[in-house]
Amino acid sequence: MRKALFALVALSLTVQAQTWNMATPYPPANFHTQNILQFAKEVEEATGGRVKVTVHPGGSLFPHPQILPAVRNGQVQLGEVLMSLLANENPLFNLDSIPFVATSYEEARRLYQAQRPEVERWLAQRGVVFLYAVPWPPQGLYTKRPVNSAQDLKGMRFRAYNPATARLAELLGMTPVQVEAADIPQAFATGIVEAMVTSPVTGVDSQAWDFARYFYDVKAWIPKNMVVIGRRAFEGLSPNDREALLQAARRAEERGWQLSQEQEEKALKTLASRGMQVVKPSPQLLTELKKVGQTMVLEWQRQAGATGIKVYRQYLGR
Repeated sequence: MRKALFALVALSLTVQAQTWNMATPYPPANFHTQNILQFAKEVEEATGGRVKVTVHPGGSLFPHPQILPAVRNGQVQLGEVLMSLLANENPLFNLDSIPFVATSYEEARRLYQAQRPEVERWLAQRGVVFLYAVPWPPQGLYTKRPVNSAQDLKGMRFRAYNPATARLAELLGMTPVQVEAADIPQAFATGIVEAMVTSPVTGVDSQAWDFARYFYDVKAWIPKNMVVIGRRAFEGLSPNDREALLQAARRAEERGWQLSQEQEEKALKTLASRGMQVVKPSPQLLTELKKVGQTMVLEWQRQAGATGIKVYRQYLGR
């Protein structure tokens, strides 16, 4: 009888235990991935081992564009996605990647607060639960040769990673080429691209000093990554474990925002120490880039619809 009772308890614990996979697009050493690894550890601890999350970094489980669809259809329980990758499905996700809409962490936080309710609602309608978001450091311009004006950029092959960067390239007379973060070094080495706008952290991850000489600290925009979970996995948890997951997500978000700011300063120093010219853009280049940003804001407003306009006005305090 006693053995049967122990067997029943063991079976119950086995049934309750959840072993989940999480697909992420960035390398293991990246601060986003490190933050997620800590999140996964805290989830396991807080649930007493009933939820174990195996993190698959670097696009090893699914390529970046396929991560959200994989979460939607239940191929994987959790995923990390650059929000602006969804811009073609909903322009709201593109707002944080339009040049000069939000260029400081304070502005990025206000924009996030305005975006989040609508982002959560849109994802929920598609069977996905939003957990948290963490920003990249402000984006800067990497080039092989000096750039003093927009004219110097014309004709370059430019690394694009979302619709906003592709449109930026077109407006500046460059040729956009879709390249994921993991493929940046090879793309530059083979001449597929000659310039890019991305964070100093991505520059360190890709060892940009091997293929670019200049980093212009433009602080053009502050994009965000979001961490999501499939509704079926989320609702399969007990109420206590669900709350433990949400609390771990809140901690990961706050920790991630702090890490982003710390990593920006660290990465800028690393780029300089490796021989790159880390400089401020010329007044002419900055003015011309801001004009392009204004054009992109107007284009975005025409696409965004009433909901997007409401979010944007809320962010502006209007």
